[in-house]
Amino acid sequence: MIPNLRRGAERPGLAVFWSDTLGDPVDLSDGYTFAVSITQDGTTSALTASVTANASPTNDTGSTNDVATLDIAFAAGALDGLSAGPGVLNRVDRMRSITLQAALAPGYTLGAALDYLEGIAKRELPAALKGAKKFDDFEKALAELKPDVVSINTLPDTHAQFAIKAMEAGAHVFVEKPLADTIENAEKAVATARRTGRKLVIGYILRQHPSWVKFIEIAQQLGTPLVFRMNLNQQSNGETWEWHKRLLNSFPPIVDCGVHYVDVMCQMTKAKPVKVHAIGAALTKEVKQQNYGMLQVMFDDGSVGWYEAGWGPMMSETAFFVKDVVGPKGSVSIVMAETAGNVKSDDINAHTKTNQILWHHADMKTPDTRIDMTDEPSHDDLCEREQRYLLKAIRENIDLTDHMNDAVKSLKIVMAADRSIHEGQVVTL
Repeated sequence: MIPNLRRGAERPGLAVFWSDTLGDPVDLSDGYTFAVSITQDGTTSALTASVTANASPTNDTGSTNDVATLDIAFAAGALDGLSAGPGVLNRVDRMRSITLQAALAPGYTLGAALDYLEGIAKRELPAALKGAKKFDDFEKALAELKPDVVSINTLPDTHAQFAIKAMEAGAHVFVEKPLADTIENAEKAVATARRTGRKLVIGYILRQHPSWVKFIEIAQQLGTPLVFRMNLNQQSNGETWEWHKRLLNSFPPIVDCGVHYVDVMCQMTKAKPVKVHAIGAALTKEVKQQNYGMLQVMFDDGSVGWYEAGWGPMMSETAFFVKDVVGPKGSVSIVMAETAGNVKSDDINAHTKTNQILWHHADMKTPDTRIDMTDEPSHDDLCEREQRYLLKAIRENIDLTDHMNDAVKSLKIVMAADRSIHEGQVVTL
């Protein structure tokens, strides 16, 4: 563990900082895993990262003054990960000090990264949680608190690993979507839930939404095949755009948000997804990921659908919430009041508000049915319903096999879409 990192010289895109000492000499001949935590003015930041350094020593001096240099990736003002490959380290058979060079995202400095991390560490908890302890080490928190239930609401690339650790420690788990950063890790999390007998609920909030339950129910009456037209573009700015940029370090929007809507498609058709194609575009240089994407998915019953998602201040507000399903017997749509000027794509409450459901009948004789859905739960109410569902699953020992498998299925579709963008071809599932 590096106990203290102090700032060195910095400029936009590059910064250098260093530690005091590593304590006992470290043998890196076969690689070494260690953790880095940033401490400044006596305050340790809330984020700890780890890296495995594969050493290629150039000499065998064994000097206690040897210094190694590692490349560390910063993104969106926060620690994103650490990396070091063969040839990066010099004279590292044994060392007592280390110098770290940080490559920062465009426009960010090390100071900005530290300020962001320190802001998290110092953030005040809500009044109801004022007395709760704060930890910067997840395993330490599990060991000390021995929780019955753990709620994981971190960035996506930590979801599965935290969920697995929590279940291994004996806790039931609620974890936000997507379940994992890879299909393999998602399957590991599901396997851990089965092996430990712990309940694992994934944050598919639309499954707890009465309007969306009704939407799915009507769609299932429209015949086969079905055509799905869905999107969620967000003209995010300010704090929301900063948050999106951090999310983009893990996934593009068609993955992060797409799992919701392909899950809805799967519930409606109850068919097997077989092919996925996707395209994407980078509309900003502030992040490495493409911040716009569109996927197409085909099911084995002939159903087809598209989903589009884009994040950023450049996105249009004119059609950010398209939710249409068409079948042989008619169509059903969620009608948003976005043209009224009082609904913004950047508003989290707008992502679940439906206004009304429009049910159209193909016989053209039956009048269209309009179902008023304005009296519906708020976003916070829906979050509470998710937690109540987990509580019910624990108390009544509900079998969550289908729930977990569905989370993996939707992740496979959107990960296939991301792969399609990068490979430029259709992906067969």
